[in-house]
Amino acid sequence: MRKNILNIFLEKLYGFPLWVKQVIFVKLKRDLEKHNFNTICENSFSMYCPTITFAGKTELTDKKCGFDSNIYNFLEYCENDFSMLDIALTNFWSMEEVAKYFEFCAEQKFVTMPDSKEISAMSGFIAGKFRIGEYFLHKGSINQAQLDKACEIAKNSDKKFAKILADLGYISYNDAISALMLKEEAQTRFVLDYNITPKCECAAPVTVDREIEVLKAENAQLKQKLSQLSGLMKNGSRDFD
Repeated sequence: MRKNILNIFLEKLYGFPLWVKQVIFVKLKRDLEKHNFNTICENSFSMYCPTITFAGKTELTDKKCGFDSNIYNFLEYCENDFSMLDIALTNFWSMEEVAKYFEFCAEQKFVTMPDSKEISAMSGFIAGKFRIGEYFLHKGSINQAQLDKACEIAKNSDKKFAKILADLGYISYNDAISALMLKEEAQTRFVLDYNITPKCECAAPVTVDREIEVLKAENAQLKQKLSQLSGLMKNGSRDFD
């Protein structure tokens, strides 16, 4: 099993001349600022390496519960110290899917929950377990009384809940925008670089290679049917001559 697909890509960037890396850094900084994402957190969910438990290792070996193959794939990557980002890139999963697998495995006691409130809150938020208010509550940005007050206002308001929290001064507008953006983009499947993506020994349910082969086969069948249909139409036109 290979890992660190992101590092393979980053090695290319590391090899660039300093003046090229400076431009890349400046443009990325501007792009983040443009989207009001000014805070860079190294303690993020995507960089977190989940820890498999004894129960998780036992289930991975015996598979007594008969879970979906994706669950066992996820556990195998956890056993090999993959980060959430590596798991997503290697399987061509979205971060939302990874978060859901993580939350499920955590509920089954197959993996341990992270010590970081930020990571735990973001995992639950991306997976759909928490709403935006609950996310900030579990993160520690607001308390229960503040959440309750925002909920009362939301009953008679058409405003987005995140905006209500920001209007009350409980969170910043940038924090609200950043959280919602991460939630939305977590639903996207992302292939970093198909040409350098290594094959994984895990039995992934569907790979890009397989999808391409299926599309090629369907395309060939469609061309054959169109050719046959064209022949029938030509023959039919002669009958009307």
